[in-house]
Amino acid sequence: MELKLPPHRMQITDDLDKLLEILPSNIKQPLENHPQKNSLIEIVLDLGRKPEARFSHRTEYLSDQLITREDITHCVARVGNFSADNRAGIERTLHRISAIRNRQGDIIGLTCRIGRAVFGTILMIKELVESGQSILLLGRPGVGKTTALREIARVLADELEKRVVIIDTSNEIAGDGDVPHPAIGRARRMQVARPELQHQVMIEAVENHMPEVIIIDEIGTELEALAARTIAERGVQLVGTAHGNHLENLIKNPTLSDLIGGIQSVTLGDEEARRRGSQKTVLERKAPPTFEIAVEMWERQKWVVHEDVAQTVDYLLRGKQPIPQLRQVNDEGEVSITRDPSFSSPQQVSTNPPTLIDIPNKPTGLRAQGKMTPLPIAPHPQSIHNDFEEMLANSWYQLEKTGQKMRTPGPNGEDFPIYLYPYGIGKSHLDHVISILKLPIVLTKDLDSADAVLALRSQVKHHSKLVQLAKERQLPIKSIKSNSIPHISRALKELVSLEDGNEPESLDIRVLTRVGSDDEIEALEEARLAVEQIVIPQGQPVELLPRSAKVRKMQHELIEHYRLRSDSFGDEPNRRLRIYPA
Repeated sequence: MELKLPPHRMQITDDLDKLLEILPSNIKQPLENHPQKNSLIEIVLDLGRKPEARFSHRTEYLSDQLITREDITHCVARVGNFSADNRAGIERTLHRISAIRNRQGDIIGLTCRIGRAVFGTILMIKELVESGQSILLLGRPGVGKTTALREIARVLADELEKRVVIIDTSNEIAGDGDVPHPAIGRARRMQVARPELQHQVMIEAVENHMPEVIIIDEIGTELEALAARTIAERGVQLVGTAHGNHLENLIKNPTLSDLIGGIQSVTLGDEEARRRGSQKTVLERKAPPTFEIAVEMWERQKWVVHEDVAQTVDYLLRGKQPIPQLRQVNDEGEVSITRDPSFSSPQQVSTNPPTLIDIPNKPTGLRAQGKMTPLPIAPHPQSIHNDFEEMLANSWYQLEKTGQKMRTPGPNGEDFPIYLYPYGIGKSHLDHVISILKLPIVLTKDLDSADAVLALRSQVKHHSKLVQLAKERQLPIKSIKSNSIPHISRALKELVSLEDGNEPESLDIRVLTRVGSDDEIEALEEARLAVEQIVIPQGQPVELLPRSAKVRKMQHELIEHYRLRSDSFGDEPNRRLRIYPA
């Protein structure tokens, strides 16, 4: 599947002349008239060596004269003070000058890195930035992570009018000096006195300046990772960068693994280990990730997007191959988004990619012990057949037999059943909800004979062809946020205008569609499975996972629905339910 966005030209601004002013004349002159100076990346000055100019794809000498101490002193005198991390800058510019010192502390080498403000560089992920979710950028040095952060800060502050605070440890995002560079727009910048204090400034920014978005460059220590999690838990959107080229690098990095939820070793029961076909001791994700979205910046115009970090990490821990999005920009400024099941990152290439299986986000409790089988879970839209154009093509021409549709009047004069065309929704979920709630709905693969369309909100947003076809046939489109039973149940009930009283009272679907959070839904689902698969058929008591008082009350109500007895025992925060057989 490939989606093309409208062409958009990137605008690049720099202050290269200000950087050239600090150089000795014999180095400055060759660069002033160089035909490729717009692609210049770095100028390297090492004592006793020839000066080098590093461009995008090659390196060349600027002079046959060797660098002397006077040359280095000439440059150092014209830049700002070097901080504890041996970095300095030129005021009101984005250039960075890094020093190499000898054992006595004298500067013997300089790396002058050209800083450019590139407007339009985040077109590939603009809708993700505007979604409000936290985004983590990964990539090798020089691929453009800091440039992207700078543009993200400007878009969020100026175009979306959000309160943005940049934690600028080395003055690399907003430039040197007390006045930040105009490239960050209305975003505010907090400077960090020493790199080891970055985590303290991160917390200070949240507590003192009420930001809606925090921008962080180079999260590299455990304290900074913990500070990032604290900020995310306070409801602040995070956009940051971290060391590592790919998401797998963070899984293997014990210092930064907390950014993607943390990794823990779990011992499985015998039945669960056999069901998974794995060893009894496996690695699993410990908590929800700090960043919901991860972007691997392979090249300046070639990025890989993991839209659901939690699921991607779960796949990788199970040895499965995730299918992320590949986003690219061509020379005309057009953005293409592809998702190919055969696509994989360089660290995941194999001749026979394994078949994907769905992985629960939180494999805990009885489900993780292998004592019960969960409801059939529809495959995640990222991990199944994702060629939506082909999906539609296979459905448009599956005409139904003549006379197959039968209509009967409903209680309010409606024509039942309703013929529903599902688009990217798990059929097992739909069949389950329709069967349990006894809804007058029939699934159809013929778009021409459908009465309505049910689709994921993200697919409706990105696939205008579906919207156009529905509009031509005057079909209403009902969109849902996620491919889960509560969302599907609510949508189907709204389609047939059912009230709560019409739902069967023998199952917990009524309760599931009433609660809002995933934790509550998971707790009720755990209780239902325990009753139906262990307590009633086997006559054995079951203990559930520790839950809050509010959730335990919901579980008690559900147990009473089955006319069984349950007690709460234990001390907070480990207080939990025990369900007894009849």
